[in-house]
Amino acid sequence: MGVSVTTLDSLSEKEYKRRVWAWTMYDWANSAFATTILAAVLPVYFSQVAGATLPSASVATAYWSLGLSISLFIIAILSPILGTISDIMRGKKRFLAIFAGIGIAGTALLVLVGTGDWILASILGIIGRIGFNGSISFYDSLLAHVAKPDDQDRVSARGYAMGYLGGGLLLAVNVVMLQVLPGTWGARLSFLSVAIWWGVFSIPLFRNIPEPVAASGELKAGENIVSLSFKRLGETIKDIRRYAELFKFLIAFLIYNDGIGTIIGVAAIYGAELGFGSVELILALLLVQFVGIPYSLIFGRLPTDSDKRRPIYLAFILFNLIALPLAGIFGSRILPVDISGAPAEPFASTPGHAGEGSYFADSQNIQFNGQWQQNLISADQLGIEQDKLYLSSSSSDARYDFPYNGQKIKITYNQAPDQGIWAVYIDGQPYIDEDTSNPLEIDAYNPTIRYEVEATFIADSPGEHTFSLVNTGKKNTQSDGTGISLAGIEVMAGIRQSNLGLILGLIIALEIVGFLLALAFGKMFFSGWVKNFDTKRSITLALVMYSVIATWGFFLNSVVEYWMLAWMVSIVQGGSQALSRSIYARMSPASKSGEFFGLFGVMEKFSAILGPLAFAAAGTLLGSSRPAILSLILFFFLGGYLLTRVNVDEGKRIAREEDAAFLRGETQA
Repeated sequence: MGVSVTTLDSLSEKEYKRRVWAWTMYDWANSAFATTILAAVLPVYFSQVAGATLPSASVATAYWSLGLSISLFIIAILSPILGTISDIMRGKKRFLAIFAGIGIAGTALLVLVGTGDWILASILGIIGRIGFNGSISFYDSLLAHVAKPDDQDRVSARGYAMGYLGGGLLLAVNVVMLQVLPGTWGARLSFLSVAIWWGVFSIPLFRNIPEPVAASGELKAGENIVSLSFKRLGETIKDIRRYAELFKFLIAFLIYNDGIGTIIGVAAIYGAELGFGSVELILALLLVQFVGIPYSLIFGRLPTDSDKRRPIYLAFILFNLIALPLAGIFGSRILPVDISGAPAEPFASTPGHAGEGSYFADSQNIQFNGQWQQNLISADQLGIEQDKLYLSSSSSDARYDFPYNGQKIKITYNQAPDQGIWAVYIDGQPYIDEDTSNPLEIDAYNPTIRYEVEATFIADSPGEHTFSLVNTGKKNTQSDGTGISLAGIEVMAGIRQSNLGLILGLIIALEIVGFLLALAFGKMFFSGWVKNFDTKRSITLALVMYSVIATWGFFLNSVVEYWMLAWMVSIVQGGSQALSRSIYARMSPASKSGEFFGLFGVMEKFSAILGPLAFAAAGTLLGSSRPAILSLILFFFLGGYLLTRVNVDEGKRIAREEDAAFLRGETQA
């Protein structure tokens, strides 16, 4: 007989801890896929390399999003069906191994993706995501068979903490690989490293955790496993009244997890929109990964009655709820601009020099020599809503000069088979490539036409400058010409200056103060409060913090605020998701964990679709991502309210009755 909730008490302490450790190691293993493949490296690689032959970056983004939707749809359909089958035929580990193998293989094969291989990248990306998401459903379903009911909050939180650590460590290694290895090999070998990491660190789970017992006996004459799984899934849905509390929680989870998933998904894009640099954004992502480790463990222990430090944990979390926003807001106003990362004064236009804003190729400020002509590119070719005017030239003496007042400038051009190589100058001096220390040249060749390509250049100091493009007369070895086509020039906002070391030091100092205050006064003021702080109230606290995060995100406009907000996200991100997983596990019959966690997986997938859609709609209608961030409060308020209507004790009682009935039937057999 496999392990079930009734046999865990009979295990030795050593064996129990070994199984818990083995289970959490799978979070360590697969989180590398979430950080490197889903979040940091593959999306950019798909747009810039695999999708280089697509008409524009927007088309590449659309294809990437389509692949994401396809994979989520497939796994949303398969999860509850396969979960039910795994219950019937005693196959949770087997299906976990199958999906993990699919994901690992798809991820490893991404090493083959080169320039223009967007179809291959799309297919492998879909395969990898199906394997990743499918394996998680079966992994989650094992929680009830690994951890004792009173221990599931802590074990689930430990899994998330291990995931943060494992995913963050490999991401840090992969970032170094991207910087050190030549060409596309940094990214491609990063994909391979994820597959190896995922495969190797999955081994402890398969070696140390027994297959849970099946939920039914032998098939009856005329039955087959697929028809029986559909029948049982249908019976569960029909019998929704019996599992009313569980399904009420699922609806609440769907809604509030929409908001959580959206904040995770758009944080980097939102920061980029506000003008924060890539270094600040990447380091903030790593900050969340590593800072989330201890806070996931703290949230996991908050509902644990046996932990006498609960008042200290609660005091520390509430301190951060108040202190981080106040410190960030005051820091952005008190600290010097070159430390806080607050925006500099906008660059105004001066006589003969353009200030901040977009200036297209027919602007009166632009001076150009040689033969130039205007071309109108259709919206269908561009993959955007309206037509675009391009100024093009292939004249050997073509030169394009743009006087501007500012420091950072962005040009938009297109690549094509007949495009050549152009030199870049600022104030008459060659622009130096930081990577090669040689004068930078724009190679506009591409085997297919690609519009809306962007390049950014930065002068040594703010002020009046002249940006120049000069035809070198050189061709790419595969090019048919020496032309270039420009769609626009944008004088961008001033570069934010910040001192990340000092900002991090301020946050750490704030955390030390908060910890000392919690240690000194936590038991004095919060011992009474914490007695009623169960798992549901802990999740509610996390949703309150997310509401503060969404409100603060609407107003923030400095690096110091962004980093303090990222720290606040790291406090609640792992804990809220870990506790959601454990509360669901306790209200689900362990004998049907595959089936119920399949449904849980469906809700997670829909939240990954609906939240970003709502965010995009709000941003489009209101013209900015700021109100879109603020609109996420509705998800937290409504989801939190529905969560308060869930009777967790009643849900657990139904689950225990179901398991008891199953065990009685098994004993009789």
